[in-house]
Amino acid sequence: MTQTFTKTPGWLDWYQNPSKPQFKLPPGAVDAHCHVFGPGDKFPYAPERKYTPCDASKEQLFALRDHLGFARNVIVQATCHGADNRAMVDACLSSSGKARGVATVRRSVTDEELKALHEAGVRGVRFNFVKRLVDFTPRDELMEIAGRISKLGWHVVIYFEAQDLPELWDFFTSLPTIVVVDHMGRPNVDKPIDGPEFQLFLKFMREH
Repeated sequence: MTQTFTKTPGWLDWYQNPSKPQFKLPPGAVDAHCHVFGPGDKFPYAPERKYTPCDASKEQLFALRDHLGFARNVIVQATCHGADNRAMVDACLSSSGKARGVATVRRSVTDEELKALHEAGVRGVRFNFVKRLVDFTPRDELMEIAGRISKLGWHVVIYFEAQDLPELWDFFTSLPTIVVVDHMGRPNVDKPIDGPEFQLFLKFMREH
């Protein structure tokens, strides 16, 4: 059954006519964080989502990759798709080996499902702590997931707001995997780089 989705009011569509970069990227350059959205009529958006984007297909992503001069992509599961990784997996499988994926999974994920994600090119999971985008997930559930995916050699991507780092510090530093910071730690650009918030982030990066 075809489903129709209405974009969140004020949603800024991605720019469909970018200029060709004057700078030539080095061979093997990777776009290390990108998304596919839907298309919603094929890969429906999650009922629990906090926003509805415009569709952004794998074909459009790969065309942008080639236009900008990247060789590969890391396709990160978008929050609007929840733990339904089908759109991301489909893009990875359609990339001719030029993409890897970062999934969102729940505690209920089976070993067989993790194996299938690995075979599709997934090499990490995303833990989202941005309160305006997701509901709370118990830390023990996330730690259990981290322990399971560590056996596959995967990493954990953490997405958080800079002001929340103090309360998340102990959890982040106890993760048993390589940790990748999403969206550059979302610093508040209205605050000085020598202020306590950004300096705490730098301490986190230096020590871990």
